[in-house]
Amino acid sequence: MAANYWESTQRKHWQFTKEQLASMRQRLEDEDPALVQSFGLPQLRHLNIFFNQQLNRLGKRLGIRQQAVATAQVYIKRFYIKVEIRRTNPFLVLATALYLACKTEECPQHIRLMTQEARGLWTDMQLFHEPSKIGECEFWLISEMNSHLIIHQPYRTLTSLQSNLNLTNDELALAWSIVNDHYMTDLPLIYPPHAVALTAILLAIVFRPSQSSGGGATAQNQNQASAGGAGSAQLNNTGIPGVNAMTAAFNQLQQSRHPMTPGGVAGPQSSQPGAADNASNAQKIERYSKVQRFGHWLSESNVDLEAMVDCTQELISFYECQESYNDKLTREQIVRFIKAKGLDKG
Repeated sequence: MAANYWESTQRKHWQFTKEQLASMRQRLEDEDPALVQSFGLPQLRHLNIFFNQQLNRLGKRLGIRQQAVATAQVYIKRFYIKVEIRRTNPFLVLATALYLACKTEECPQHIRLMTQEARGLWTDMQLFHEPSKIGECEFWLISEMNSHLIIHQPYRTLTSLQSNLNLTNDELALAWSIVNDHYMTDLPLIYPPHAVALTAILLAIVFRPSQSSGGGATAQNQNQASAGGAGSAQLNNTGIPGVNAMTAAFNQLQQSRHPMTPGGVAGPQSSQPGAADNASNAQKIERYSKVQRFGHWLSESNVDLEAMVDCTQELISFYECQESYNDKLTREQIVRFIKAKGLDKG
């Protein structure tokens, strides 16, 4: 086991560029154009959303920790850049990836229990009547990943930096939720986990304070963030256009390397604000100050800001795409090729 990311198989063998990923996926489709033409699939992001939802549902039935579910999602991404999805039963791959991830994350589940819960969740998949199917698929999964099973996750970075960056519990919850969401993108195969974690922290710092005015909605969002996967709901509820807001945030980060005087920061506050504006102005000052401190920390740590910018753009693009997701249509397209090829039977 690699003690750190920089010496890990994850960095040496499973970190790609976007162009490399596109080429690998195109190569898989080119191996059998007739199969691809016969069975159309939803766009990749919608597939990732579906896989994420199904894994979370299965994990909830078994009481599995979030980190094991996250590891399973990375396994699935690795597997499907080596194997054409239409040649597999994705429901079997999902169950197997979770079963294997539980072993890796030291919270093992009995194979019969995993089979039983998968059968109860996906009642139209007859192949879950025998545990041997998961066992066979497990060897296939391990083989395609070249036995590289250790996954470094962004969660450790989040928790270790909470005190250093003076993050509130609300900000940490939102950042954690955004990390959960990033598994529905290609980011785990492109950037180091710490780059994703720092991007999530920045998003949480920039957007979280602007929600304090809506008490009931804020409480609801906090509950969603604690459960994970609520990043898009919280960012959308800020009422701020994502791309414009994040451009401003990164401008602040750049400025924080050359801090301005307090007067330069708070120009509009030099006027006489009304009593109703005091709380809002205080929040803006606090938010700017926190982003500025975060920028200083990034400057001293030599973190790749370009990677963070790209992570941010990818997440915002994903959240926009998520709005058009149709669960029923996505499932129908997947089940169609499973049934046609007889992959649902034991």
